[in-house]
Amino acid sequence: MRTDVLPAGEARGVATTSPPVVGLRHVDVRYGAVRALHDVSLTVAAGERVALIGANGSGKSTLLRVMHGLVTTSGGAVTRSASARQAMLFQRPHMMRMSVHTNVALGLWLGGMGWSDAKARAHAALARTGMQELATRNARTLSGGQQQRLALARAWALQPDVLLLDEPTASLDPTAKRDVEALVAEFAARDGMTLVFSSHNLGQVKRLASRVIYLEQGRLVADLPVHEFFNGPLPEEARLFVKGELI
Repeated sequence: MRTDVLPAGEARGVATTSPPVVGLRHVDVRYGAVRALHDVSLTVAAGERVALIGANGSGKSTLLRVMHGLVTTSGGAVTRSASARQAMLFQRPHMMRMSVHTNVALGLWLGGMGWSDAKARAHAALARTGMQELATRNARTLSGGQQQRLALARAWALQPDVLLLDEPTASLDPTAKRDVEALVAEFAARDGMTLVFSSHNLGQVKRLASRVIYLEQGRLVADLPVHEFFNGPLPEEARLFVKGELI
């Protein structure tokens, strides 16, 4: 399984026989005069674990939001599998001023699930993420790591096929980072979720990803299997970033 390192705007996804769950073709995104994404083309297949890396402002968060339908493109096309459910986890998730359990159940109920079923699913989600002992706590009083685990419980409760994560451990202490990372890995391994996540933690990328996409000023510069990205030749910008020398 191999893909070449290609010039920006021509990058392709890693070859796979799995069906695609999301695809972008020549996508541009502008925020006023700022071009956040420039001619980005890629495909994510079911079961992949895709890491988005690059300096701040490279377009990682915008790309995730485009994949999830939260940002309107200025050009190009985005396709999503009609049968693949998606959920997205943000770096600083919003917590409602209510119990941990209700934070999970309410979202399900608002999505059309009956209240009894929503409460049961919420209970299962908290058990799945090790949060059941905190079920009656006000979610606003949780630590940062606990809030991120609660956000993962809310995502898991939706039973998504695709989980998008924007710097999910960036502001957490080492213990909380390990807990969140372990849950994300389990979601991929045991629940079969497709992962697309942004991260500045290259160790985390090596542990979680099967594929790495490097972005530079909104352009897709490299798209490689994780082993080849960290052990093979790279474009100069990506090589400097990995070495920690990118200005």
